Amino acid sequence: MPPRLFIGLMSGTSLDGVDGVLARINEDGQTHVQCHAFQPFDADFRSTLLGLNSSGPDELHISALAGNTISRQYALVVRSLLEQSELEAQDITAMGAHGQTVRHRPLEFDGDAQHPAVGYTIQLINASLLAELTGIDVVADFRNRDLAAGGQGAPLVPAFHQGVFGQAGTCVATMNIGGISNISVLHADGAVQGWDCGPGNALMDFWCQTHTGQPFDKDGAWAASGQVHAGLLARLLGEDFLSRTPPKSTGRDLFNPAWLARHMDAFTGLAAVDVQATLTEFTAQACALDVQRFAAEARRLIVCGGGALNGQLMRRLSELLPGVTVVSSDTQGLPPLQVEAAAFAWLAFKTLRRETASLESVTGARGARVLGALYPR
Repeated sequence: MPPRLFIGLMSGTSLDGVDGVLARINEDGQTHVQCHAFQPFDADFRSTLLGLNSSGPDELHISALAGNTISRQYALVVRSLLEQSELEAQDITAMGAHGQTVRHRPLEFDGDAQHPAVGYTIQLINASLLAELTGIDVVADFRNRDLAAGGQGAPLVPAFHQGVFGQAGTCVATMNIGGISNISVLHADGAVQGWDCGPGNALMDFWCQTHTGQPFDKDGAWAASGQVHAGLLARLLGEDFLSRTPPKSTGRDLFNPAWLARHMDAFTGLAAVDVQATLTEFTAQACALDVQRFAAEARRLIVCGGGALNGQLMRRLSELLPGVTVVSSDTQGLPPLQVEAAAFAWLAFKTLRRETASLESVTGARGARVLGALYPR
């Protein structure tokens, strides 16, 4: 059977916008990206999404309209991909659309003696509207099936990482550093583990936006000009989530401005640049600690997501992990900002084939499950 074309759409916890790829996927699941497009979120919409990470007035109304806006933004990315590739909607088999995570609280709140807690994860999207706007089948709602089976619902990309980055007979670690960081450990024997490590760019971007007006610290240059504050760093590294044993996942529900403010209460008067340096070091150390604890045999760390473009963060990862070669996913033929979108194209491919895509070893669910729900065009 000839390869088929899929689109993958991802808007992550960095809240910068939508990345989309058009990919050709072979029958064996090998995924080859043909083109990439990006649609940024404007400041007002980004503020709306940040507000939905915590309870507030009229949040059901706001979240419903935000889901419509997300879907329109996704449709713009689809249009760009079709224009670049000179294809029509009918040429695309389906698209995998992640939606925008605004809450992630798996395995909490609703359990009792007879029923284990399921909790919830919320990704804003109006998949029906997206199908209507594009004329392409949409696969969405990838996380809830895993939650229903007792899993974390995240991360979902380790199985894809195994296909594109795994090396037989060699242990390789892959780190996605978006708003939150997650790791995939691709063992030499083919076994796969994965979990969320902690914050990625979320805290760094928040601090940079607040104090410089820039959406992110380009290349980590601002952080590199500051001094790490040892006391604040130790306080941040004392967060309980970091010492928990996988499977585990997190989000802005935990690592948010209010969390940072609580930890900074004891450290008044710090220079903003030194806080940025400390937050960058915190992210680097949280990531490196998990490599050291659970992937000590890995000699290679492949980094993707926006964090791969932060030179200071990449330098610190290399210094904290002597003996490990730290490289961008670009060196493996897949640019950092395309990896997660490509993963959701692949997940849509798996859904249509009714093949499992989650891994019990990653999410802790009762078994692998077919993920996603289909919204026909």
